[in-house]
Amino acid sequence: MAQQATPVRSARLGRTLGPEPAAVSGVVLLLPSGDETSLRRPSAMRLPSAVRSLGRRLARAGRSDGLAAHLVHYRYRGWNGSEAHLAQDANWAADEVVRRYGDVSVALVGVGMGGRAALHAGGHEAVNSVVAIAPWLPEEDMAASPEPVKQLVGRRVLVVHGTNDRRTDPELSFRLASRAKKANRDVCRFEVHSDGHGLHQYRSEVQALTEDFVMGALFGRALSRPVQDALAAPPPLGLRMPLASGFGGRRR
Repeated sequence: MAQQATPVRSARLGRTLGPEPAAVSGVVLLLPSGDETSLRRPSAMRLPSAVRSLGRRLARAGRSDGLAAHLVHYRYRGWNGSEAHLAQDANWAADEVVRRYGDVSVALVGVGMGGRAALHAGGHEAVNSVVAIAPWLPEEDMAASPEPVKQLVGRRVLVVHGTNDRRTDPELSFRLASRAKKANRDVCRFEVHSDGHGLHQYRSEVQALTEDFVMGALFGRALSRPVQDALAAPPPLGLRMPLASGFGGRRR
C-alpha cells in the first residue's frame, strides 16, 4: 500500500476581531504563544482567551482610524529550532496583509513564543512596530548566534515582562532589549513587578499599555507620559520601567 504524502499545511489569518472597517489603514497581527518543539497542528482550544481579549480591545480602540486586527493561526505548534516556523508564519501573515489591504502599517503583537516570532519578523517592510509580551527567548549560548536585533531598526519596540515569570526568563528579554536599544532608540521595556508569565494580576494595565503603544505607532496618537519617558530614558532606566498599578484607568 502506497504511503500517503504528508499534507501541506498553511498558516492563515483569523477573521477580523470585531467589524472590519470600510477602509483599512492599519493592521494588528496577534501572535499567540507556542512550544519550543512540536510539529503538531495548533489547537484553537489552546489559544488563551487573553489573546483574543487583547485583540478585541485593540480593534475597538482603533476602529475609528481604520484598524483591522487578526489572529495568526500557525502551521505548527513549535518554533522547531532553525526552522523558526512561528517566525516564518508571522512573516507570511505580514505578506498576506499587504496582499489584502495594500500599503498599510502593521503592528506585530506577540505573547510568549509569539513574542519571539514578532521580534524576528519585525524586519518585514510593512511592520512599523513590535510588542513582545513575556517573550520566550533561548538561553544564551556562546557557541550559538545571539537573537537578532538589527531587523528592529526603524521600528518602535515594546517589551513587557513580569518579574516573577518562571516560564520565560525576564532577564533574557532585558538583555535583548539592551542590545536592540544600542541600534534603535525607539525601544522600551516595562517590568510588571511581582507578576508571573500570564500577567494575570495586571492584565488590564498590560492591555492598556499595549493599546497606548500600538495606537501611537500606527496612527500617531499621543503616547502616555510613561511610554514617552521609557523611550527617552537611557538604558537601563527605559528598559526597566515599572508598569504602574492602574495604568490606563484614567486619562494620562
